[in-house]
Amino acid sequence: MITRTFEMPKIPDWQRQMATGFSRVADLLAWLEIEPASLENTIDPASHFPMKVPCTFAARMRKGDPQDPLLRQVLPLHAEKETVPGFISDPVGDLPASDGQGIIQKYHGRALLVTTGACAIHCRYCFRRHFPYQSHHIDRILSPESIETLDDENIEEIILSGGDPLALSDSRLQVLIDSLGKLEKLRRLRIHTRLPVVIPDRVTQRLVDMLAGFRVPATVVLHINHPNEIDQQTQQACRRLFNGGIHLLNQAVLLKGVNDDAGVLEELSVKGFEAGILPYYVHQLDRVSGSAHFQVPSADALQLEEELRNTLPGYLLPRFVTEVPGRKSKIPLGQEIY
Repeated sequence: MITRTFEMPKIPDWQRQMATGFSRVADLLAWLEIEPASLENTIDPASHFPMKVPCTFAARMRKGDPQDPLLRQVLPLHAEKETVPGFISDPVGDLPASDGQGIIQKYHGRALLVTTGACAIHCRYCFRRHFPYQSHHIDRILSPESIETLDDENIEEIILSGGDPLALSDSRLQVLIDSLGKLEKLRRLRIHTRLPVVIPDRVTQRLVDMLAGFRVPATVVLHINHPNEIDQQTQQACRRLFNGGIHLLNQAVLLKGVNDDAGVLEELSVKGFEAGILPYYVHQLDRVSGSAHFQVPSADALQLEEELRNTLPGYLLPRFVTEVPGRKSKIPLGQEIY
């Protein structure tokens, strides 16, 4: 009698890293050797937006420092429970611009696909922290009807977002990208992601080959807020993408107590460029409920932009912008009307 042993398929290391990490405030603070009493009152995260921090990201935090800028991005505080006028669940108007099947179209010639609700890390200022992913995300592939609609509307650029599109496995992402190849008028593909930063092992050779081999140019827009997020492993991952011919841009969010300092933002631009990343935006905080404690006044932000203009070459100067629901583009900071 012949017996066969069953072996579970091997899970790529980056997926194991996504599935583990810190999900309890007490565990993260204990690992960082920080006494909870040295912080503002922390909370156990609300069930709809739990704490999630990969070990690779936590390893870049300074032990014993309750004000570490990476820690502040992920640590739930009681301030999140405060009701602040103007801070709402859908601050950028995603839902009115959604077709209900994961396609959001706000701007001419561009469409955003909500690929998944999964992320490797839960940033406390996330503008989609209240987004109803269960009923607003695309299926594994675009339906023929969606492809026809996007072609009819002259969509030249597709933006993959989420959640984080790179939370999809290489095989699932390949199916989606093959589906996008059917869009006859498509000229650009953009992927907004935090995964190459928080879990650098996500940048597999298959991923690089997939993006490099797509029939239109691919751009990866990273989300890095502080230069301490860029360690040697992050640099190597970004360089793999860069050397594969993938354009890399960075979009940071201006956050009080994290990067509201000209020296920090200057170092972020310089350190990112050394990894093959060009600065794109410094984005004023989207006013999502639970994030008001991160807000930097626009006057202070404009002062930071002026200081950077005096120290950085033009190609390393990010644009300071904000998003206003209903407007046809991002708005230069200082020109918004709420």
